[in-house]
Amino acid sequence: MADRFIEVSLDKRGVRCTAKLLDDRAPVTCAAVWDALPLGGDVYHAKYARNEIYALVPPFAPEEPPLENPTITPIPGDLCYFTFTQTQLATSSYGYEAAAERQGAKAAHAERTTVVDLALFYERNNLLINGDAGWVPGIVWGSVVDGLDRMADACQDLWRAGAIGETLSFRRA
Repeated sequence: MADRFIEVSLDKRGVRCTAKLLDDRAPVTCAAVWDALPLGGDVYHAKYARNEIYALVPPFAPEEPPLENPTITPIPGDLCYFTFTQTQLATSSYGYEAAAERQGAKAAHAERTTVVDLALFYERNNLLINGDAGWVPGIVWGSVVDGLDRMADACQDLWRAGAIGETLSFRRA
């Protein structure tokens, strides 16, 4: 199979990077994401994992991918896939219960009560542990190959200036 690439962007800020899908390490997840592109939504900056931005989207795979190519210590440029139940995200400590409810409602129409979290890690020293749930392994399905420096600067701006009105998008390159 030929290498496949996607564009990850912060749309309002006009910043983009290019990532290679890791088809050899996470084939089920890569196929599900690729077939569902374009994807995206409101962007959030992580509170617990540290140097991460992500969007919550309704489930799109016929079945949730298995935990292939898992990590709890993502490195800069990793794209990760997480699945959460609506109730896992419903506490006010996360700060986006309305978004989780919205996405959960969309998922409920598909008779599923999950929310998919598509994340980009832009700097080192990340640890996927949650005070409520413990370890939260993610599926590493892509790796940024171009533009991570620009994206990291934009992510820092997002952290400092705020995420309101910004979207994180994933498209075929």
